[in-house]
Amino acid sequence: MARDSALYVCQSCGAVHGKWSGQCGACGQWNTLSEESRSAPPGAIKPSAASARSRGIQFETLQSDAPEPLRIATGVAEFDRVCGGGVVPGSAILLSGDPGVGKSTLLLEVAAKAALGGARVAYISGEEAVEQIRARAKRMGLAEAPVELAAATALREILGTLKRERFDIVIVDSVQTLWSDVHDSGPGSITQVRACAGELVRLAKNDGPAIVLVGHVTKDGQVAGPRVVEHLVDAVMTFEGERGYPFRILRAGKNRFGATDEIGVFEMGDSGLREVANPSALFLGEGKERAPGAAVFAGIEGSRPVLVEMQALVAPSAYGTPRRAVVGWDSGRLAMLLAVLEARCGLGFGDKDVYLNVAGGLRIVEPAADLAAAAALISSALDTSLPQGCVVFGEIGLSGEVRSVGRAEARLREAQKLGFDQVLGPALQAKTKGVKVTSAARLTDVVERISQNRY
Repeated sequence: MARDSALYVCQSCGAVHGKWSGQCGACGQWNTLSEESRSAPPGAIKPSAASARSRGIQFETLQSDAPEPLRIATGVAEFDRVCGGGVVPGSAILLSGDPGVGKSTLLLEVAAKAALGGARVAYISGEEAVEQIRARAKRMGLAEAPVELAAATALREILGTLKRERFDIVIVDSVQTLWSDVHDSGPGSITQVRACAGELVRLAKNDGPAIVLVGHVTKDGQVAGPRVVEHLVDAVMTFEGERGYPFRILRAGKNRFGATDEIGVFEMGDSGLREVANPSALFLGEGKERAPGAAVFAGIEGSRPVLVEMQALVAPSAYGTPRRAVVGWDSGRLAMLLAVLEARCGLGFGDKDVYLNVAGGLRIVEPAADLAAAAALISSALDTSLPQGCVVFGEIGLSGEVRSVGRAEARLREAQKLGFDQVLGPALQAKTKGVKVTSAARLTDVVERISQNRY
């Protein structure tokens, strides 16, 4: 029987229940309800009703003579790019990623280079000892950076120190290790994560340091803890990396001070992370001959054009049900594309296995990749290679038409820079000297050009 002073909080979605049960009624997860105190323990500060009535709020207008705060350049160009040009003073950033992907390595490099650039940086770790952080900094060649290190988990001590000392950037690794003595629940619980994150964000807004919080992720790849933590911060970044590949990609899923479609590309090495200024060269690889089933896609990630190879394999099915396997692209988009190829172009895939892969492990969500995926599928089905110097981009409609896409001129410039001199895609108004554009109004035109080798 549940006690009157207890409530049960789901550690997966944050839903509050009056009694314990094996399954959360909000999210359907099993064995996620944890008992927490209903009332705050003695010592918790509660504003009186009289003081709440006596205080008021003051409204201001949209006009202001105050200059826009200067961003803090950390010295890690790829990190600054994703932030929108640097870290904004007083902002709160949540960085998440799979265990071992390199979150601590990235933030230690950011802290060290920002400190070398003149910023005062504090690195507070709740998971590692100070000596472990020093050993990593020595391995990365950053041991001389004037970063102020501490290993602490008590929120009251951390807040007291940060209010006395003035820092430009404060890194907390991680928010799941912090605990507040105002709440009875243990570190990492929904209540503790929400309370600690809220206090740190309030500190950033009131006193001005930029707070960077490291967040763990669940088995589904979501930030552990309630979604309200993501709503509290100004930016939510994800550090991604495919197992078996050396590169890492930093993405911004939310950014109040910049674009959310920018990416930063890093390469993991023995001495830490290395920034990749030209991701296209990394994703294209060293291949010199284009095999059947391969097409180079000229894509856009944020403000940066990226060339990546899309690979397709169409093979006879050995079983009754053909298999469809996709890596790095949307499986629903592939199903639509196969239906269009079959209905509009007469290519049958009903008795064939279809495999589609984005080389290098990059994940593509841009609709402009439709034509590149279609070209790779057609090339594999017809066993005909595309020209070595050809890039492909364009969106495909259900009627089979090839539709234009944005930022065509930037795609052409990136293709020319890497030695590509031919483009297969929709009719383009943008022209780039030295790049021949082969237009295709419909998908049937693409099938005809690939089958007859006419470009």
